[in-house]
Amino acid sequence: MHDQSRTPFDDLPPPQQAGILCKDPQFQRFAGLRGLGVNEDLTPTAAAEYLRTTCRVASRRDLEGDAAAAQRFAALRTEFDAWRGRIASPRV
Repeated sequence: MHDQSRTPFDDLPPPQQAGILCKDPQFQRFAGLRGLGVNEDLTPTAAAEYLRTTCRVASRRDLEGDAAAAQRFAALRTEFDAWRGRIASPRV
């Protein structure tokens, strides 16, 4: 049975999106490649560290109150979506 009341990912607050992403094996692989240059999955903890470093926050909760960090998180999500082929590569 499918839960009709499930909130779409894009409608979740950024800290919750970040938490979900860090548990995603594809994001863990992306973070390993981008953060460490290794072709292996990171742990969820290491992926969270990559995300915090990239977004320049101490905690994923900071993504909600810091507009610049939220913008960096949105850019990271775009890069990840392009990397996994969900959207065309962003123009630089």
